[in-house]
Amino acid sequence: MSQQRRFVFTVRQLNRYLRTLLSQDRTLQDLSVRGEVGDLVRHGSGHVYFTLKDESSQLRCGLFREEAEALAFIPESGSEVVVRGTLTVYERRGQYQLVVREMEEAGLGELHLAFERMKRKLAAEGLFEEERKRSLPAFPRKIALLTSPSGAALHDLLTTIQSRWPAADLVLIPTPVSGARAAPGIVRSLEKLRLIEGPEVAILARGGGSMEELSGFNAEGVARAIAAAPVPVITGIGHETDFTIADFVADYRAPTPTAAAVAATSDQRELLRLVQEFRKRTAQRLSRVVARHRRELALLRARPVLSRPRLLLAERRQRVDELVNAIRQATARRGREIQERLLRAREKLKALSPEAVLARGYSITRLPDRSVVRSIRQLEIGGAAEVVLSEGAADVQVRRLRQPASAD
Repeated sequence: MSQQRRFVFTVRQLNRYLRTLLSQDRTLQDLSVRGEVGDLVRHGSGHVYFTLKDESSQLRCGLFREEAEALAFIPESGSEVVVRGTLTVYERRGQYQLVVREMEEAGLGELHLAFERMKRKLAAEGLFEEERKRSLPAFPRKIALLTSPSGAALHDLLTTIQSRWPAADLVLIPTPVSGARAAPGIVRSLEKLRLIEGPEVAILARGGGSMEELSGFNAEGVARAIAAAPVPVITGIGHETDFTIADFVADYRAPTPTAAAVAATSDQRELLRLVQEFRKRTAQRLSRVVARHRRELALLRARPVLSRPRLLLAERRQRVDELVNAIRQATARRGREIQERLLRAREKLKALSPEAVLARGYSITRLPDRSVVRSIRQLEIGGAAEVVLSEGAADVQVRRLRQPASAD
C-alpha cells in the first residue's frame, strides 16, 4: 500500500489557518481575562502593548489607539486589570495575542465607590480643611519614618534625607503598607508617635501600586489617626497620579516617597550656599561702611579745629579783641554824637526861652492870677498887673488903655 502524500504548510499558511480556527470559536471572539499588567510599552502611534500575567502564565495583549484613548484610567505595569477582547494570531510572529477592546481596573467599581463615600464623609467633618493642617518644621532634629522595612520607599527616604539633611535623627516605625489589612497596622504606627521622644515630623510612605494595594490608606481609622497625630504628617504614597484619603488628611501631601523626604527637610547644600552668600554680602557691606567712615574721619581730621586747634583758638581770640575794640570805638563815637546833639538842643532851647527874650528888651505882663496878658481886652483901667523884665518885676496899675492905630 502506497504511503499517502501529506500536505505541507508554509509558516504563513499555518499561522493563517490557526487564526481562522480561533476566529470561528465564539468564546475566543469575546472573552474577559484578569491579570497583572507587565512589560507595558506605549508606541508613538498611540497603540499600547503589554503582557497580562498571573503567577504562572502570561498572555500578549495589544490595545490600539482608539480604545486606549477611551480608557478612564492610564494603565501602568503592575496594575491589576480585567480586559475584554478577541483572541487571535499575529501571523508575522506566529504568536497568539489578545486584541483588547475594553479595560478596567480590577475591583475598581466597588473600591472607587467606597473611596468617594469616605471622602465625602470626612470632608463634611472638616478633616481636609487647610486651616487645621500644621506647618512643617524647617530644620527637624528627628524624623519618624512609617513604612515597610523591606520596601523601596525606605531606601528612597533614607537616601534623600541623608543627602539633604544628615543632621536629622531618623527613627523607623515598621508599618504594613499594602492592601486593606494594612489599615490597623498603619493606625498602630501613628499611635506609636506618642511613645517616641522627640520626633518633630512623620513621613507615611510606600511605592506605587493598584487601588487594592493602596486601599489601606483609604480607611477611616487611618484618616482619623493622621488627624490626631502629635506631629505633622507627610504622606508620600504611590506615584504622582495616586491619591488616597490619607493624602487629603495629611498636613502635607507629596507625590512620591522621595518628594516626601524633600518636603520634610532643608537642603544643607543650599543652606550653606545661602550662608556663604550672606557672609559675602555682609563683608561687602561692612567694607563699604568702614571705607565711608574712614573718609568721614579723614575729612574731620583735616578740619582746622582738629588739625590746628591752638592756631584756630588764637584766630578766634584775635577776632574777639577786634570786635571789642570796634564796639568801644562805636560806643565812644556814639557818645560824642549824643553830646553834640544835646549841646545843640540846649542852645536852641536857650534861644527860645523867655529869659532870652527879656534880655533883648522885651517884658511880660501878668495878671494877679499869674496868667500872661496876651490881649488888651484882658486889662481894665485901675486894674493891677505885673510887668516882668530881665532884671526883675514891677507891680503897676492901669491908668489908660489904647487901641492900636487903624491901618488907614
